[in-house]
Amino acid sequence: MSTVPLTAHRPGTPTGRRVPAVRRWWRDTAALAAWATLLFVTALWVAHQGLQQLGSAATALTSAGRLSGLLSAALLLLQVLLMARIPWVERSYGQDTLTRRHRLVGFSSFVLLCLHVALISLGYAATDHSGLLAEVWDLVTTYPGMLLATAGTAALVLVVVTSVRAARRRLRYESWHLLHLYAYLGVGLALPHQLWTGADFTASPVATVFWWSAYAAAAGAVLVFRVGRPVQLSLSHRLVVDRVVREGDGVVSVHLRGRRLEELPVAAGQFFVWRFRHGAGWTRGKPFSLSAAPDGRGLRLTARDLGPGSRRLSSLPVGTRVWFEGPYGTLTGAARTRRGLTMFASGIGITPLRALLEELPYEPGGAVLFYRFSTPASAIFARELDHLARTRGVRIHYLPGRRARDRTSWLPANYAAVPDHAVLRHFVPDIAEHDVYVCGPEAWTAAVTECAWRSGVPRDRVHSERFSW
Repeated sequence: MSTVPLTAHRPGTPTGRRVPAVRRWWRDTAALAAWATLLFVTALWVAHQGLQQLGSAATALTSAGRLSGLLSAALLLLQVLLMARIPWVERSYGQDTLTRRHRLVGFSSFVLLCLHVALISLGYAATDHSGLLAEVWDLVTTYPGMLLATAGTAALVLVVVTSVRAARRRLRYESWHLLHLYAYLGVGLALPHQLWTGADFTASPVATVFWWSAYAAAAGAVLVFRVGRPVQLSLSHRLVVDRVVREGDGVVSVHLRGRRLEELPVAAGQFFVWRFRHGAGWTRGKPFSLSAAPDGRGLRLTARDLGPGSRRLSSLPVGTRVWFEGPYGTLTGAARTRRGLTMFASGIGITPLRALLEELPYEPGGAVLFYRFSTPASAIFARELDHLARTRGVRIHYLPGRRARDRTSWLPANYAAVPDHAVLRHFVPDIAEHDVYVCGPEAWTAAVTECAWRSGVPRDRVHSERFSW
């Protein structure tokens, strides 16, 4: 690649910036709290004669419907907490893992909600000796809070439908994110029904305190970490667009300046959700990683034109105010456990890894980068990467070319005759002693991860960030 001298945003030297600490017990504590919540909800159902009511078919249906409704409500609140951006939870799991668990918990909650509606309707119909449709109509129209609960259920149905993979592929990120705000509406509309007609919510002082505390915790986490903290950081640091630089075909970098940026708790490899106050639709946030190590003087993000949200970056005027959430992501130096580093980037996935190569300490030859792109014209930061190779000794392997059509591989088609792990071991014989960082499309990241495992890298030393939602 080119060896033209670097004319970049920052020098290619380690910044020595402190990476936020991650405690290993945080993750275990969060998981234990989630399971304890579900167990406690089940215990409340038992204490309210849930088992004793399994004697007849009608009461058994109603009692099982109560349990499924309680568990659905608990999972719905846990789902909200998973994406509330609670810092110690986010740093423990990372957005990739949290998003997957959020989706799993959400679908589980929805299935239990449907089961709750079906079982309660069947149980009440059997008790009243009435038809099922007539009983459903009676429940919706005469029981307190049921009309609101029905509207909340409709909002949750919309969220679930748009979460299916086929639907996500048809939606822009901004539209998908906006639709998912209806989950909060669904939770809020369900609360009156649970308090007015849900006996298990008010059966005892313990149950009342628990459910009010659970709802307060979920609402408080959203207000503090999704609203309050971003507003406080945005007002404190007052980021504005300093300049916009075209990096290549459809790729631009936005350089930002602000106040007291040395106090911003961010590390290379992380991302923010950005809102640029210019033009229509600026309120819809878009996640972009930092493409340069934060140095306390400015920030840089880089994006490829993949839709309206990223396309509008190229037209941002200098001085545009910026609101932001974050930082997020665990693809940082805090995950590192070995001296050796091997990094894999595909396309725009080079952005956080380029920042990491600038920030992390390593000896000459101690860091390896595999950079995958379709054509030389689509390579981003070639001059900056070459500069890092010259000044810091990064070993860079550029991998241009189209992917193989007959197999899943992280290598271009001209490597098709050789197994992926053989290529990796040839270029990095001691790969099993390295930390591996991966960033790129989901299928490509999965191929790299599998190859690293086959090459002897332990699973806990493969750190990835998928560009998907």
